[in-house]
Amino acid sequence: MSADPDDLALALELADIADSITLERFRAEDLQVDTKPDMTPVSEADTAVEQAVRDRLATSRPEDTVVGEEFGTGESGAAPRRWVIDPIDGTKSFVRGVPSWATLVALQDGEETTVGVVSAPALRRRWWASRAGGAFVGDSLTSQPRQLQVSAVGELADAQLCFGGIEEWAESGRLETLVQLAGVCWRSRGYGDFWSYMLVAEGAVEIGLDPIVSLWDLAAPQVIVEEAGGRFTDLGGVSTPDGGDAIATNGLVHEAALEIIGR
Repeated sequence: MSADPDDLALALELADIADSITLERFRAEDLQVDTKPDMTPVSEADTAVEQAVRDRLATSRPEDTVVGEEFGTGESGAAPRRWVIDPIDGTKSFVRGVPSWATLVALQDGEETTVGVVSAPALRRRWWASRAGGAFVGDSLTSQPRQLQVSAVGELADAQLCFGGIEEWAESGRLETLVQLAGVCWRSRGYGDFWSYMLVAEGAVEIGLDPIVSLWDLAAPQVIVEEAGGRFTDLGGVSTPDGGDAIATNGLVHEAALEIIGR
C-alpha cells in the first residue's frame, strides 16, 4: 500500500510542532518531571507535545484514531487509520540533558505502517519514510535530504550491533544471549532508543534491537528501516511493531542474529 503524500506532509508538520516545544524545554532549569505508575519519568514536555499533536490531528484528520504513550487511545478506537505518537522517545535522556531523544510519529492503515517520522532536534537530524516512497534523512549541515540505504554487510563477524541499557536485557532474561550475539559481531555499542534503528537505516550499523518496547517506540522506525531496504521484526521473527520486543537489521544478517537472540 502506497502512502498518501498529504499524510507524510502532515507527519512532518507534526514533527515541526513537537520540535518547537521540546527544544524550548530541553535543559530548562524549571522543567517539571513526574513519575508514571511504571516508575518511568514523564516531563511536562512529553505531555505538551502529545496534546499539541492530538489537537492538530483533531482538526486535520478527525476520523482517525490517535494512540500515544501519554494519553493512550482516543474515543475513535475502531477507526482503520491510527496515528501512533511517542512525544519524546528517550525521556530519561531528555530530562538529564543528553541530546539523544526524538519525537516519533507514524500512521498505520489497517495492519500496515505507511508513514514514519523520527525527529531529533537536539541532534539536528530528522529521518522519514513513506511506504513505497523510500526513506530519507536530513540535517542542518546539508541542503538536500539523503536517501537511506542499509549496509551490504553479510556476515555477523563483520557486523556492528547496537543495543540499549543492559538492565532491560537482564530483566527480560536475555542478557546472556545479548552477550553471545555481541561476542560474534565485529563491534557493539550501546546506542539505544530510536537511534539504533536509524543507524541501521543509514547503513552505519547492521543490527539494532530491544528486549522491552511498545508500539509507539517502533511504528515509525519500522517503516523507515524497511524503506531503507532493511528488515524489522520482533525477536520471534514476526514483521510487526507491536510484538513487545524488536530487532532491525540490514536484512542480510537477520536470520543469523535471530538464531542467537530469538525466542
